[in-house]
Amino acid sequence: MSDVLTGQDQQSPVELEIASIATELVPVSALLPSDSPRLAGEIAEHAQALAESGADLPPIVVHRPTMRIVDGMHRLRAAVLRGAPRIEVRFVEGDEKDAFVLAVRLNAEHGMPLSRKDRTAAANRIMESHPHWSDRRIGSVTGLSPSAVAALRSRSSGRIAQLNMRTGRDGRSRPVNSAEGRRTASRVIIERPEASLREIAKEAGVALATARDVRERMRQGQDPVPPKLRRHERDAVIEVASEAVDEPLPAPVAPARVRCEAEVAQSAMASTPALLSDAPFTNMRKDPSLRFTEAGRALLQLLGSHALASDKRKWLIDGVPAHRNADVARAARQCAEHWLQFAKEIELRGVETRGRVG
Repeated sequence: MSDVLTGQDQQSPVELEIASIATELVPVSALLPSDSPRLAGEIAEHAQALAESGADLPPIVVHRPTMRIVDGMHRLRAAVLRGAPRIEVRFVEGDEKDAFVLAVRLNAEHGMPLSRKDRTAAANRIMESHPHWSDRRIGSVTGLSPSAVAALRSRSSGRIAQLNMRTGRDGRSRPVNSAEGRRTASRVIIERPEASLREIAKEAGVALATARDVRERMRQGQDPVPPKLRRHERDAVIEVASEAVDEPLPAPVAPARVRCEAEVAQSAMASTPALLSDAPFTNMRKDPSLRFTEAGRALLQLLGSHALASDKRKWLIDGVPAHRNADVARAARQCAEHWLQFAKEIELRGVETRGRVG
């Protein structure tokens, strides 16, 4: 796949100077509709206003191999409304995927701005077509912050290729050095504790210094992702959620609606009631095989949240209205029965494992 669109000179889609490309007069009947980043399509009223303004229409940008419009659908429709047989065009080359990138960049820069939903959808599409591009590079095209792009990439569920190296705006490729890269490194360390730092860094796609820091943090019983990166990741997820609904989320609701994996891990490692602060539970909280797996974090969080110290128990009891006493008691017994069954199954598995070993 080409990584450039060309006019008179070869440049990346992000840096291409459209104004430097010579114009041509092209019959409007020879042009095809754009592969627009606008999810809702063009706005007829805007094209009508352009047509009625009487002003000269700036040249539109067209992808020569397909004759599809890259930028200027409203201007084309205005020309048609005026009855103009030809329109001024600047042609660009390259493949269709790069043409879409250029369309996003141009639409984000001038004229009618792209909506938040448009920019988010465009970023997802560019991540699929250009998975080797860095978050900052994609953000510079779409108008999203690099952290928002990173959050979108982490939520792609395998749809977007996760590469160990990404190319920045300067064209240089660098290893991924992010929260997700650190988690990947921690999984490598858990699965292959004998692996060298160089092997860990290569497999996780992080710098050697990052792999060293992750291993040291795990030795000390800390989260492989530092608090600053976790906060950065949380803020990015909130930003993406706000982009998705096209309006800011109410402050009290946003954290609950967009809880990311980093927050779950942090919650699982938070201080727990005195009932579960004995040595066995403390050791479990420090065990990487629990802390750095999804099921392990969920278990630690559940154990912590279900522990009831005497003061907390009294506070909860006082908060139950009298007409709900029976219902709450019944629900508590059901929860206790589920945990008892869980304990029995764990103990049974332990017996079976010892039997096989014996």
